[in-house]
Amino acid sequence: MSYVVWFKELRKDSIATAGGKGANIGEMLTLHLPVPNGFAVTAQTYGEFLQKTRIQPKILGLLEGLDVENTDKLQAVAKQIQELIISTPMPTEMAEEIMYTYEMLGSIKQKATDLVDPKEVFVAVRSSATAEDLPEASFAGQQATFLNIKGKQNVITAVVACWASLFTARAIYYRVKNRFDHGKVLISALVQKMVNSEKSGIMFTVNPSTNHDDEIVIEAIYGLGELIVGGEVNPDLYLVDKKTRDIKKIEVRKKDYGLFRNDKGENEKLVIPKDRQERQVLNEKQIKELARLGKKLEEHYGKPQDVEWAVEKEEIFIVQTRAVTTFKAHSIERPDIADETGKMLLKGETASAGVYAGPVKIVRDPSELNKIQKGDILVTAMTTPDMVPAMQRAGAIITNEGGMTCHAAIVSREMGTPCIVGTEHATDLLKDGEIVTVHATRGIVYEGKIEIQEVKKQVAEEVVSSTADLVTATEIKVIMDLPDFAAKAAATGADGVGLVRLEIMIANGGIHPAEYVRQKREEDYVHLLKEGIRKIAKAFGHKPVWIRCSDMRSDEYRNLQGGNKEPHETDPMIGWHGIRRLLDESKILRAEFQAVKELHDEGFDNVGIMLPFLIRVEELRKAKVIMREVGIEPVKEIDFGVMIETPAACWVIEDLCKEGISFVSFGTNDLTQLTLGIDRNNERIAHLFNEMHPAVLGEMSKVIQVCKKYKVKTSICGQAGSKPEMAEFLVRQGADSISANADAVEEIRHTVAKVEKKILLDAERKK
Repeated sequence: MSYVVWFKELRKDSIATAGGKGANIGEMLTLHLPVPNGFAVTAQTYGEFLQKTRIQPKILGLLEGLDVENTDKLQAVAKQIQELIISTPMPTEMAEEIMYTYEMLGSIKQKATDLVDPKEVFVAVRSSATAEDLPEASFAGQQATFLNIKGKQNVITAVVACWASLFTARAIYYRVKNRFDHGKVLISALVQKMVNSEKSGIMFTVNPSTNHDDEIVIEAIYGLGELIVGGEVNPDLYLVDKKTRDIKKIEVRKKDYGLFRNDKGENEKLVIPKDRQERQVLNEKQIKELARLGKKLEEHYGKPQDVEWAVEKEEIFIVQTRAVTTFKAHSIERPDIADETGKMLLKGETASAGVYAGPVKIVRDPSELNKIQKGDILVTAMTTPDMVPAMQRAGAIITNEGGMTCHAAIVSREMGTPCIVGTEHATDLLKDGEIVTVHATRGIVYEGKIEIQEVKKQVAEEVVSSTADLVTATEIKVIMDLPDFAAKAAATGADGVGLVRLEIMIANGGIHPAEYVRQKREEDYVHLLKEGIRKIAKAFGHKPVWIRCSDMRSDEYRNLQGGNKEPHETDPMIGWHGIRRLLDESKILRAEFQAVKELHDEGFDNVGIMLPFLIRVEELRKAKVIMREVGIEPVKEIDFGVMIETPAACWVIEDLCKEGISFVSFGTNDLTQLTLGIDRNNERIAHLFNEMHPAVLGEMSKVIQVCKKYKVKTSICGQAGSKPEMAEFLVRQGADSISANADAVEEIRHTVAKVEKKILLDAERKK
């Protein structure tokens, strides 16, 4: 019998010969897709290996009666079987045919002399089980892949290692749970010419996070794709309309590292140069071409596909494809398939990266917040500002609802607490007291305590550029709300604080501002604010610190003393809050102005103030009257500005400037929400929330140009300020400053420096 078969001879019905992956590769070649060449060491070859070496009875004997729920015993048996296979020599005739075919692979499309003296090429040796990648059962990822293999003997070693990987603990567990006969599952080893990947990634021809079958999701990184699988690098994400191939969404994420093949043929983790870390991996043409190929695969197979791809010298290759078998993104049934690292319980969106393991504490009502002890994992439908004290005690946070701009996301990022939002079912699936591991970097919650190695950021000296050495015309400020974290935020080298929200200080005080007024305790409120603001102003020296007056929605602070007296509104998000409430309850606004006035008297004249949620000039005018009554002249004696959070504020910007203001600051979370008509806390439509929408950018551009005319400073304090693409837009528009989350200050400063330099160079070329 022949022990190998070339890919071009395989078809989709070749599963019994080459397993699911091999059959798919052969089928893709019939579609004239760009698939790297290679051959399959057949599943029958593996079967003959077991018979000729007489080791199959030993393997089945070790598996007989094995309790796969006994993890220690399962791991021990798996290791014993794998060692048995690897230590058993391959019969000579098998090895010779595999080595000869490998030499032939090196001679294809090479020089004629290679036929005499074949060139050894780098190959990937991938396992392909005969029960793998079938519609009714997915064995994906349970067997091994070996990359950058070169040399005849090394190929033989890798093939045997693939065979051995049929008996990992996870694979054994899966077969037992799904009642597959160990003796009937064979495995093929695919020897495929290695793509020296400059870029690589994964493509789903459905959106697995939303169940939308009209969208194609593409993830991309630099180098080999292994780092996506391992969760070590956050990939770029591209969302494509399947029908039109229009690109609906692009999320560019910072990519510190990549896995590349070095001169020795070894996989080496290298630092991505700084100027590429924040750059989009794929261009528009490549994104659309991948989407075309993905759609073609789905139409051919009649099922959604999970595709692995790679790019070498700008040429796209499809490495493998398989059916998507988990098209149930938000199923509320617990998975019953064990992972080698742990059982996945649920998924959500990464709000704040990190890993943490601990006990679950479910909070269904604010009255239960006291049960959160230091190190507990807070699980709730959605956090509100009055939960902040409990959030500060939590080791990690998981919510049912919310997107990247929800309260839980904003606060957790500032605290550096791992947080996953938008899981939908966390409060139903998780149980009080159970131990889980929150892998927030990947948006996954695992059962039990498991070890996950986070990437250590060790950067080569030649690509490190300290932010202290960068001078930018655009000031880079930081967003912060937690006085106890002020020193940490100041250590970023930020040029000041572009946004301090008072609500966190208020929540820590435990009393609603309206209750201070009802009890005639305004002085206590003033003292509370002064203590918190002073810590921040002191940490930042003489750099500007802009305080936003309180913006308290009626549904968010009911757990505070007096919060039960708040009105019930049909839509608090666009209800009685911001400047409209502060003017109705002017004693609250007066107390906030008084706190800032007294800090100025103490010498903290770097503290400025801004008004939230303006829609008309009269609101600004009335607020200025109250400030004068407190004893400080707005604009002349204090930086006095307004938030641009409503389309109305954009349209009356010229009138606001004429009335007299020092600065404006874009609150992109609300501005985007109100411009696009999207509830920013609704995870079901989170994919539509886009601060880079032309309508939002158009409003911002108009405001900046008008402010320039009146010499009013412009800034941003929404979460979008932490995104490189928004930073570039603002620099090109001429914004005076950008405020970012503390963990994004360095990245944004580098982005700004690069854009400013490019603008100068472009100007020089035009002379």
